Amino acid sequence: MPLWVILSLTSAFCLATSDALTKRVITSENEYAIAWYRVVFALPVLFLAVALSGPLPKIDRPFLAAFFTALPLEILAILLYYRAIRVSPLSLTLPFLSATPIFLIAISFFLTGQGVSILGGAGIALIGLGGYTLNLSALRSGILEPIRAIGRERGSLYMLIIAGIYAVTSALGKIGVAHSSAAFFGATYFLALGLCLLPIMVRRSGKGQLLGMLRKSFRVAIIPSFFDAAATISHFYAISMANVAYMIAVKRTSLLLGVFYGFVLFGERHVRERLFGALLMFSGFALVALFS
Repeated sequence: MPLWVILSLTSAFCLATSDALTKRVITSENEYAIAWYRVVFALPVLFLAVALSGPLPKIDRPFLAAFFTALPLEILAILLYYRAIRVSPLSLTLPFLSATPIFLIAISFFLTGQGVSILGGAGIALIGLGGYTLNLSALRSGILEPIRAIGRERGSLYMLIIAGIYAVTSALGKIGVAHSSAAFFGATYFLALGLCLLPIMVRRSGKGQLLGMLRKSFRVAIIPSFFDAAATISHFYAISMANVAYMIAVKRTSLLLGVFYGFVLFGERHVRERLFGALLMFSGFALVALFS
């Protein structure tokens, strides 16, 4: 099995685990603090990787363009992401991230020149079908009812928006890594994210309440942040080795574990219909990752 597949699966497992652990502890009062900790706790390992990877790369215009275009989009995605997993079931929200490879077909070709094969396209079709069947029980009210049900579920809407944003930032991240290194881009990118999220937290926490919010959230954020750091590091190294659309498709196997966590940890309902959709998506991922 190629190393990039192993790294992508590692990232998928760690991301799904981090999301499930975050959902157990996240509230409307601490969601921004937990988001910030998940960024900041990845920095020591990322900078250690930079130190071990040799001389620092030279910064060029493509790197800077990718970096500063992706940064505000990433911040928006982070804020929407934590709100989505707080307000909606994991088994219903996380699978919609599988739309990212669909968006990446066009976006990756436009930004990086990387296309997909016929089998890759078939995999994308399965991913789309799986997404539609996530609300399979709603078909009793009409063929278009699952789409209407998506409209009623705020977390799913958020995830669809996030999927589109992540398609853009993943392609930009591929450019940034290609013009520097996986460790350097990851470390500088997450450092900038942490700095940009700080004033948002100050405003959200209220005057003079930031330290109290961070202190209160520190313990509950440690374990989710550990898994998120591992997901981040494996993500950047995997994306440096592979076609970005294929790498993200493999990483989206995290949705299967997300459905499982939703059932086991949170007693979420309608898991069977959502698992069927998730399995269709996984079949698409297999085509994309293994036969393209």
